[in-house]
Amino acid sequence: MPILATETSVFPENLLDDFTDLSAERRWWAVYTRSRMEKSLARQLLSMEVPFYLPLIPKTTRIAGRAIKSYLPLFGGYLFVYGTEFERIETLGTNRVAHIFAASRSDQLTQDLRNVRALIESGVPLTTEGRLQPGERVRVKTGLLMGLEGVILSRRGEDRLLIAVNFLQQGVSIQISDYQVEPI
Repeated sequence: MPILATETSVFPENLLDDFTDLSAERRWWAVYTRSRMEKSLARQLLSMEVPFYLPLIPKTTRIAGRAIKSYLPLFGGYLFVYGTEFERIETLGTNRVAHIFAASRSDQLTQDLRNVRALIESGVPLTTEGRLQPGERVRVKTGLLMGLEGVILSRRGEDRLLIAVNFLQQGVSIQISDYQVEPI
């Protein structure tokens, strides 16, 4: 069984870094895809040169005693498009979209997506969180994730740092020690 190369998860590569295009024409859209169509939609958007972000996380499975590494969407069914109204219509025309939701606060969604990307790139084990709860807002003061802001949650007797994408009411969490954070 051939191992596929890693898919493009962000186009252009500096989409979340150089967020300077705050024109009235472009905005963030959360695209809810048809079942298991996230990667194929991303490939099609890449060929159409429509800016997008699809957070992917590695998953290793064993098949017939062999370890197979694949990349799965972090938020099942969702992909984020930063485009114009015309690009939104082009995205709908791919026949891979179930719904498109406009983000009311592009700046907040951009910051949330940057935080999610930082967690994915750090390589720490992630847990998806589908039920967001209020907690104490903190900032990481030491280590690889220094400067990252989130909410402290308690799960099964351990403290976890929740990085939320508030627009989706979903997020990811990592285990963290209390000495690594400070209240905001």
